[in-house]
Amino acid sequence: MSAVHPGYAPPSGPDRPPSRPWARRLLIAGTMAWAVLLAGLAWWSARTDEPTVREQRTIEQAAPVVSAAVGQLVAALDGTAWAMTPSRVERGCRVTPVSTGAELTRGIDVLVAEGGERELLSQVTEALPARWRAGVRDAAEGPLLRADAGEFVLVEGESTSPGRVRLEVLTGCRPTDAGSGDRLRGNPPEPALRAALQALGRPVPEHSDEVAAPCPGGAKAWTQRVAAGAGPASLSALAPLAAGAVVVDTPEAYAYRRGTDLIVADATGDQLYLAFSTGCAD
Repeated sequence: MSAVHPGYAPPSGPDRPPSRPWARRLLIAGTMAWAVLLAGLAWWSARTDEPTVREQRTIEQAAPVVSAAVGQLVAALDGTAWAMTPSRVERGCRVTPVSTGAELTRGIDVLVAEGGERELLSQVTEALPARWRAGVRDAAEGPLLRADAGEFVLVEGESTSPGRVRLEVLTGCRPTDAGSGDRLRGNPPEPALRAALQALGRPVPEHSDEVAAPCPGGAKAWTQRVAAGAGPASLSALAPLAAGAVVVDTPEAYAYRRGTDLIVADATGDQLYLAFSTGCAD
């Protein structure tokens, strides 16, 4: 055991530097400036950068991309029998584990000769923009078209039954803030659609469903669709109206042109549907 000699003080640690209030203020100011800079960069990035995940764009923000994609598909369908279908918004999907959202889907039904489904999908693929990276692959359920319209908007196409193809544009689950866009309601049927209903002996409704989409060249594609009631229909009654410009003629479907307009009658399901459409061709 060592002894401490009287009058001897044990060594102490190094002397503390004198307090410098100005250094502390400088550190706080620098930290605040850095926080402001980071906040500004985050705001600018959110305003200008491309989205990196689907959840960064709401349904409202995705709707114009969906509409433009539908217009591109209509332009690719020139010469075929088609009709746009009303848009659908399915709510309740999960954007994150703690928040719900909705998915917007828009579609186009196309009639082709039985066996020509893959040829139709290939025709559409070749007409789409290269940046969409569209392609058709063969699957167990039939040929499938896949394409990327940008901003995480998916384009799909498949044969739903012999002689029928459905093209769809889907947003995936997104935050919800507005309606589906580009769907109108309330106008009476066009004269050509009215004439088709009368030829089939079906009542002419006061209102119709209408769907629109912008064409690549700046025009607008448009479909007016009505439900014409249940029960069998003899679609051959439309032949006098077609005046030889028949596009499809089967027991369940009939389509013909009047100038640049297209009239489609579809008796596949429980309801008879008629559609009047104008496309993107000049």
